[in-house]
Amino acid sequence: MSKRKSAKYKLDRRMGENIWGRPNSPVNKRSYGPGQHGQRRKGKTSDFGLQLRAKQKLKGYYGDVTEKQFKATYQQASKMKGDTSQNLIGLLERRLDMLVYRAKFAPTIFAARQIVSHGHIRVNGVKCNIASRRIDVGDVISLGDKAKEMALVIEAQSLPERDIPDYVSTDGNDKVTFTRVPKLDEVPYPVTMEPNLVVEFYSR
Repeated sequence: MSKRKSAKYKLDRRMGENIWGRPNSPVNKRSYGPGQHGQRRKGKTSDFGLQLRAKQKLKGYYGDVTEKQFKATYQQASKMKGDTSQNLIGLLERRLDMLVYRAKFAPTIFAARQIVSHGHIRVNGVKCNIASRRIDVGDVISLGDKAKEMALVIEAQSLPERDIPDYVSTDGNDKVTFTRVPKLDEVPYPVTMEPNLVVEFYSR
């Protein structure tokens, strides 16, 4: 499992947006970039810069997945039928750690990854500790017995700032079913994501 090397909220400040829609994001107080010269970093962004920013934002939102994993996901999306940018979003939403986050089993994507890696999640009744596992339509994701009592999980389920999307069907507080692969406009991003620019970035 790769670990987040820098403070997770630095991404918010670098992008100048509250990526995960969290009420304690520093962007809510100051929208300039991190570091000594953050307030002076303004100017026209090139096409490459816009594409890079879109990639960093999308990659960061999904828990700052490694470049190797993210590029491999793009390559798979580009080989699938249909729109590559829609395919990319669909593949990212099928990650086990993201669906644990969507189900409100964890307060952040980083906590979701940790819960998975510590063996607290079941897929179709079988323990799975691989955060990047791709979930299929119809798969059932549930909490292990210990996880049901974890303060982290109880906190996540009471968070008011996000709802469970309708492609994740709930069965009580500890079990969900992945019902379909969502399209871009169905995914509850707190900010605008531009996967088309990510496709352009990798297509250069």
